[in-house]
Amino acid sequence: MSKKELIVNAIEQGTVIDHIPAKDLFQVIKILDLKNCENQITFGTNLKSNRLGKKAIIKVENKFFEEEQINKIALVAHQANLNIIKDYKVVKKMKVEIPDQIIGIVKCFNPKCVTNYEQITTKFTVVSKNKLALKCKYCEKITDEEQIIII
Repeated sequence: MSKKELIVNAIEQGTVIDHIPAKDLFQVIKILDLKNCENQITFGTNLKSNRLGKKAIIKVENKFFEEEQINKIALVAHQANLNIIKDYKVVKKMKVEIPDQIIGIVKCFNPKCVTNYEQITTKFTVVSKNKLALKCKYCEKITDEEQIIII
């Protein structure tokens, strides 16, 4: 092994989230509630990336994420890739995509919105995916990328 090589255990099965902007690593860990996950988790940050400059990566053994969790990743780390691992091999690669509708995973930033004081599931239409902007179905206010609070 040369001095340039690092040893990181491969996972037999699970999910690798790659190309997370380094600054967003801990937000992704938080929204996926990985602090309460008992599976083996390996992460690295500030890794060199031609595309991002610096990137982060998360490997979660024996865990496959549901659509809602993947949508949360997309809201925080638009450029992330998910690799599904089985028998130590990548069996599926996919880029996370922001869906056209966001239901029940983002809080409306408008304090007067009915969703903030009644038991109503939030619903947003994505009006921009480049600079993320969501329009609330109920109050029609636009929540931009800096205002997004994932619930």
